[in-house]
Amino acid sequence: MKNEKLKIGIFDSGLGGLTVVKALSQVIKGADIFYIADTKNAPYGEKTPKLILQYSLDITKHLIDTYHIDVLILACNTATAFAIKVLRKRHPKLIIIGTEPGIKPAICLSKTGNIGVLATPATLNADKYLHLVQMLSQGKNVKLYEQDCPGLVEQIEKGEVRSYKTKKMLEKWLTPMKNSGVDTIVLGCTHYPLVTELIEEIMSCELNIVETGEAIAKHLLVRSQEDGHINDGTLTINIESTDSINMELVNSMIPNYTLLYSL
Repeated sequence: MKNEKLKIGIFDSGLGGLTVVKALSQVIKGADIFYIADTKNAPYGEKTPKLILQYSLDITKHLIDTYHIDVLILACNTATAFAIKVLRKRHPKLIIIGTEPGIKPAICLSKTGNIGVLATPATLNADKYLHLVQMLSQGKNVKLYEQDCPGLVEQIEKGEVRSYKTKKMLEKWLTPMKNSGVDTIVLGCTHYPLVTELIEEIMSCELNIVETGEAIAKHLLVRSQEDGHINDGTLTINIESTDSINMELVNSMIPNYTLLYSL
């Protein structure tokens, strides 16, 4: 790598991407993580593709100019769907890793073939997601129960991961899946792992939940070592935001970090 320590830039529309940071902290060493929570523009899942692309370009430029990153992680399914191709074309020297719903592992895990997908409206309507589903489900006895979850990101950002309102929202979306014999649920947004306990309670059955943080961490470890990174030493985590953030939620997810100035 060009830097003595691996410099990793990560962004999401809010705090959901910290689930990816948490997974990285269990695998990656000898690195500095710079996480940007774009709370000013959250949630991305209900924005236009043009706006999502512009937010992604602006944040990437900030991470490159300010922290000279080696790695860029789009810890957001929606940003990945609408921005990753452009970012890879503009920044060919960066290791760029996106986030996409774990349809492939879900198909492998499901015994009934009935798979639920919780995601933002933008993710479910993106060409990238539609192509992924078509490619992976072709020729397989699989039925996907797709559900967009408007308002769920906002509930999580407020720290209401177990509130009455959040539970009622999830019950509305999950009850049809439960009645249809869904045994595997794909979390198509990095915020959603924060309500895993509620999902399990509502489904009240033997359930596989698929999220992507661990897969991203393992993928980065392999890619960075191929580029000469020695996975040893301390890991530092730096967090900044474009607007106010829920510090109680941050502290519950990442115990040791440095809070930088807001953009």
